[in-house]
This record gives sequence, structure tokens and C-alpha cells, in this order.
Amino acid sequence: MLLGTQRVNEEGHLEIGGCDAVALAREFGTPLYVMDEALIRANCRAYKRAFAERYPNNEVSYAGKAFLCTAMCALLEEEGMCLDVASAGELHTALRAGFPPERLFLHGNNKSRLELEMAISAGVHRIIVDNEYELEMLIALAERAGRPVDVLFRITPGIDPHTHERIRTGQVDTKFGLEVQNGQAARVIERAVAHPFLRVRGTHFHVGSQLLDLEAHRQAIEIGVDLLAQFRDDIGYIAEEMNIGGGLGIRYLSHHEPPSISEYADMVIGTLKACLQAHNLPAPKLQQEPGRSIVGEAGTTLYTVGAVKEIPGVRTYVTVDGGLSDNPRPALYDARYEVLLANKANRPAERLVTVAGKHCETDTLFPDVTVPDPAPGDLLAVQSTGAYNYAMASNYNRFPHPAVVLVHDGQAEVIVERQTLDDLVSKDVLPRRFARPR
Repeated sequence: MLLGTQRVNEEGHLEIGGCDAVALAREFGTPLYVMDEALIRANCRAYKRAFAERYPNNEVSYAGKAFLCTAMCALLEEEGMCLDVASAGELHTALRAGFPPERLFLHGNNKSRLELEMAISAGVHRIIVDNEYELEMLIALAERAGRPVDVLFRITPGIDPHTHERIRTGQVDTKFGLEVQNGQAARVIERAVAHPFLRVRGTHFHVGSQLLDLEAHRQAIEIGVDLLAQFRDDIGYIAEEMNIGGGLGIRYLSHHEPPSISEYADMVIGTLKACLQAHNLPAPKLQQEPGRSIVGEAGTTLYTVGAVKEIPGVRTYVTVDGGLSDNPRPALYDARYEVLLANKANRPAERLVTVAGKHCETDTLFPDVTVPDPAPGDLLAVQSTGAYNYAMASNYNRFPHPAVVLVHDGQAEVIVERQTLDDLVSKDVLPRRFARPR
């Protein structure tokens, strides 16, 4: 499975963005995250084009939680995207990169006072209110600032999507949002609409992540429009905006067949228009927040193979120089990936192996994958690691975070530097009583 600009070059090596993966590893070291700029831009443009053609009154935001750094913010700004941030750190990254605050959406189910103050001070486009506690805090801060705040309210549509239990977010039993079924959403929004320091622009929902079919999105849009009709009928409030979140899946394995962006747009717009017509509602601005489907397939992680351990009749372990700290998704979500040997990409993959990391755990990264006959020093490439790999990396076992390089037209540029060993201890504080004479 080759993705984006990937190809096998004349030397039999994997090439990404016109850059030989073996040369990338030699220059920048491993583990290494490689991001395909052309594919990221193509996905941004595909979203914008697909929805502009079908429903011009729309905004497409990138979900920063998938992968964010200042270079990514700059790329998104060039592509005319909005940006969804979910913490003070993500907001600070966007502002430090010079991303326009009027194109920022602030999320979070437990926003701190600091995060809300930062958002109000910066003038972010929308704050998505998640609960009543946050609403009270936001009202107080808006009154103190002396200016109204533009908000959306996150609702819980009560849908159980077909995805891993840890990335379901739209069912009844969730920490996110205001409940639709018990009337909480209508009650809270009715109160907010009447407040002079809140401009309630509309609603937001997100049903889950890595969705490989469209049914959950379809149901959520139907419920969301029903709620807009209820607001109109019960309190005379006409919502200007409807944010449907993200969640479209990607190809982690060759047999995965997620809907295309065009197929997704057809379903969303068709369902939305039919529901609006059924309720005789004016068309709101449509907003959405793809993340994984923008960057997931654009990322490749490169590792150097170390020990190869064969247990006759049982299993062959291929150990790499990273693991749980740079890709926690196999441990968290039982995630599966396609792999290949980047320095032997033209050879048949006939050896069944299990790829293991070097952490003090079982640290099984990729069980039962096929590769050409592996040897120490080979370069393992892992596909579709652009989303939630760098973003969720840790310093477990005091491993430094890998570097991130952006490749395009044969050029490779570092966009996140590799952490050094000194970086790992830079925030450690040794109490004076522990200090020993030198």
C-alpha cells in the first residue's frame, strides 16, 4: 500500500515527496516522522472543493489534536483552512505561528479559566461550550472583559458509532456535551440566548473517530436539525451555524475502504438539505472539523531495525529503535498498521514477523506483519502515522521525542526538532539538600 506521493524508486527504496527514505534516515536519524506536504495540501483542497461545490455557505476547520506544530499552522493558513484547538498549548501554538484568531475554534470538555481568558483576549472565532460549569465561568469572564463572546454549544446526539470504544464521543454515556434526549441542551441554550454577553451562533456535535461508514454522521445530522427546529418552535431561536465535527476514517490497512471526501460531502449535504426542507428551516452555515483524514495517510514513521529474535515454530520478533513512546495507538486502541522495509521496498514481503519496540513493556507495535527477510540495520517504514502519533508521543523510559520532517518536491525540512537528552532533564529540579559537592 503506497500512499500520497510515495513510490518505489530505481534503487528499490521507498520514496516520499521525492525524498529517498533511506537518505532521510541517514540525515535526520530514526525514529523519524515524515509528513507528505503535497498530500496534506491535496486533502485540504479536496474538503474545501467538495463542500463549496455542494453548499457554499461552509467553513472547514482542521482538528489540531491530530497533528499540530507551527509549520502545520502556517500550511493551514495558506490553504485557507480554519483551525480547531483544544487546549492552551494548541491555542498558544496557533497564536505563536501567527494563525488568524478569527479562524480559530476553541474546544475542550473542561476548559480552564486560563484557556477561556486566552481565547477571549485573542478574539477567537468561536468558543464551543461543553457544559454548564464552563458556561458560568465564560459569562463571568465575558462580563469582566466587557464584550460579548461568540459561542456554539456542544450537544450529545445519543448515537453509538461503529468504532473503538475509546474514540466514541456522541453516545449518551460520554463526558462530552449537553444531552439532547433529557432536554438539557434546550434548557441551557434557551438561557444562553437571552444573555447579553453571549452570542449563541449555533450547535456542535462530534460522534466519534476513524469512522469507515457514514451512518453515524447521517443520524447525527438528522438529530441535529431536529434540535434546531425545536429551538425555533419552543424559544424562537434560529441557529446561524451547525458544526458537525469530524471523524472520517483513513486507510490503516489495505482492505480499509473509507468513504471518499466526495462521497462524504454528498451524504452530508444531501441529508442536511432534506432535513432542513422537512422542517422548513433556513440553511445555517455548515462547519466541520476533519483531522485524521487530512494528515493521517500523509505521515510515515521510519525506524531502524535492531535485534531480530526467532523463536522456532512460534514467532520472529523484529525490534526497532522506538515503540510505545512514539506510537501509543497499538496499546491504546489495538491499532493495526501496514509496514514495509524502506530499503527493500522492491522485494517480496514473504516473512511473517511481529515488530516490537524497545520499551520496558511487551511493547508489541505491529503483530503478524509480512516483510522481506529482515536484518539488523534495515529501515522499517510504517504507513498512515500522520495523525495521533507525534501528537500523543511521550517520554516514557525517558525516550526523546522524534524529529518531524516535511517533504515536498525532493526537499526535506525539519518542522519539529528531535529532543535531546539534555532536553529530557531541562525541567528537572534537584532539591538543594540532595546536591553533592563536586
